[in-house]
Amino acid sequence: MLLARRLSLMAIEIMVGLPHLREGPILNRARTMQVPTLISANALSRWNRSKGWPEWQGWRLDLLKNASGLSSIALDSAGFVALSRYRAYPWATEDYLDLAASYPFRWFASMDYCVEPEIAPDREEVRDRISRTIRVNRDCWRGAHDRAIAHRFMPVIQGRVAGDYENCIDALGDIIDVVPLIGIGSMCRRPVGGSDGVIAIFEHLDRILGSRTMIHGFGIKGTALSKLSGLEHRVASTDSQAFGLTSRIEARQRGISKTDAFVADHMERWARRQYARSALAPTPIQGELPLGPDDRLPRDPWERAIAQARAEIRALIEEGQLSHDEISEPWIAQWAADIFQAEPLESTEDSR
Repeated sequence: MLLARRLSLMAIEIMVGLPHLREGPILNRARTMQVPTLISANALSRWNRSKGWPEWQGWRLDLLKNASGLSSIALDSAGFVALSRYRAYPWATEDYLDLAASYPFRWFASMDYCVEPEIAPDREEVRDRISRTIRVNRDCWRGAHDRAIAHRFMPVIQGRVAGDYENCIDALGDIIDVVPLIGIGSMCRRPVGGSDGVIAIFEHLDRILGSRTMIHGFGIKGTALSKLSGLEHRVASTDSQAFGLTSRIEARQRGISKTDAFVADHMERWARRQYARSALAPTPIQGELPLGPDDRLPRDPWERAIAQARAEIRALIEEGQLSHDEISEPWIAQWAADIFQAEPLESTEDSR
């Protein structure tokens, strides 16, 4: 198909996020278009809602046979959906790795902990999630080796500001140095410009990554494509399922059913628009030096104890002494109370 040939000429590959793998118009259209695709682990999940809430019951591995005929398919861990909808991963790391090993995916992304503002509203929560991301990357890397699929493993780094991503890279350097591709998370709701926008983050990563490391941008806005001029040597691919939202909005406005055929039409129009945007004359924007986060310790003694407790827990997670999913707010409070009682911190007035 002409669209597929055009897409193959693009320097930055655009992957289409599929909402499911059921046979029908969406899959048929993706096969016809021969565009690279991405599927979320959540879309392959089996749920039991008989108790009034969704209870995870394992994977729909039977659906993977329907991937036949697609140009390619990669696997995402569904971190944002899991943490925003269920507040935690419904499946264990071992479960996810079993899914990754069940099909020859082009690549599979590490589990990770996203840090979008609606998920991580403050700096302490961001730091917690970065530590969990570091730990779960290592767990996935080890499990991938055990299953002989490490050659298809894509680490995922997280951050709110450039320094956060750099901390992830430093902590995971031994893995990142030996894989060809890493994923950049918490991008889909990020502005294109600005000191912590997509361009600024990508430019910073380009300066600090090794020359052979390519990156995949999760959920990069289509409007950013024509502004990535000069980064084609670093950005291998992006993905999006934005057409799903636009199809839902249009169906609601028109008072019609959002059928798979309707979504398939939106998917093809979306892919064509992405190609058209990427074919425009480059419109680079002026990069800005990323601003660092405010890492000053709180002045209140109890808040400083909380900050210290979080820092100690994060260190234990990154070292593997605690699991990536063991943090809870009551536990942090108890840890902080032990610190506060054992080593009373100076009052703000005395420390001046």
